[in-house]
Amino acid sequence: MRPLREAADLYFDTGDLITAGNLAVPLQRDEAWAHLADLNCSASVIGNRETHVLRAVFSKKLEGHQHPVLCGNLVDKDGSDFLPRTLVFETATGRVGVVAVSVAMVTRRMKTAPLSHFLWDPPLETALRLAEELRPQVDHLFALTHIGLRQDRELAATGVFDVIFGGHSHDVLMTPEQVGRTWIAQGGSHARFVGVYEWDGETLAGGLQPWP
Repeated sequence: MRPLREAADLYFDTGDLITAGNLAVPLQRDEAWAHLADLNCSASVIGNRETHVLRAVFSKKLEGHQHPVLCGNLVDKDGSDFLPRTLVFETATGRVGVVAVSVAMVTRRMKTAPLSHFLWDPPLETALRLAEELRPQVDHLFALTHIGLRQDRELAATGVFDVIFGGHSHDVLMTPEQVGRTWIAQGGSHARFVGVYEWDGETLAGGLQPWP
């Protein structure tokens, strides 16, 4: 992918990157982080595979990452920001704001909530709140999501974001889907495709390419 990366301003990953499952305890750092570092990943959102209810194991799953790993709706019970919520990039076409949310693994209403070091706020509500805070600071507003295509469409229908790069449901959108004014890109699963897109401020052109 290096030639594609060198031609691109930004490179995003939308989660479920690592091998270990939801509650698995990895014995060593996942090699996928090194691959993303080699490609100078701009940012990623955590998928459910990258999460855990215990802080030490969660940290172990993320061990080796060298790019910003985001999740706006993740709440650390100790009050700290375990992961960044948003990010802003300076590009040739202006300032790009990125909001990231992931599927809720442990909510406040679950009986398992007292056993978890982390809670997840509702992803759509959180994305809209963070977008409202970030929009005045940027020219373009993107969402990195790991909530599935159905919820991506719900988020797009609000008209708040310019582009949503999503994952989780393994849907394959060979070309971007437009909902209202918002564009959605989804890339399937298991590294079968790589998405290559051009954003001109109004239209998201391009699509998926089979990989490798």
